[in-house]
Amino acid sequence: MRSKYKAMVLSCMDPRFQLPVFNFIKKKNLVSKHSSFTIAGAAVGVTHSKFKKWHQAFLDNLKTSIKLHKIEKLIVVNHEDCGAIKLAENKKNYIEDKIHKNSFQKLEKIITKKFPKLKLEFYIIKLDQKILRVRSLR
Repeated sequence: MRSKYKAMVLSCMDPRFQLPVFNFIKKKNLVSKHSSFTIAGAAVGVTHSKFKKWHQAFLDNLKTSIKLHKIEKLIVVNHEDCGAIKLAENKKNYIEDKIHKNSFQKLEKIITKKFPKLKLEFYIIKLDQKILRVRSLR
């Protein structure tokens, strides 16, 4: 029997992006068909060394959703003007796009090792609330 749940959505807690994330979920026809993990920085929060204590909580929740909900995909939604990046980098000169890309690559490596059958999609929400697909895997 196939599960009615399709994915987990990893997104940021920033209030500016809650409605765009919900609309994105709605557009992808995932309302009531997904689990959510919302944390500062989204992929940055679950991969950056500054937030190391958060990493295992995310992986435990993802594993639980795979077991209970039989999800097949992780959808990761980062956003521009990320406060978690500002906290993590603690400096004025950084390239935000590079940090997002690095967080996606780190997360891809972790997920591929721990959950090799899980499909991955990565997105960035721009400040104008447009959502760009960065990459898809598997």
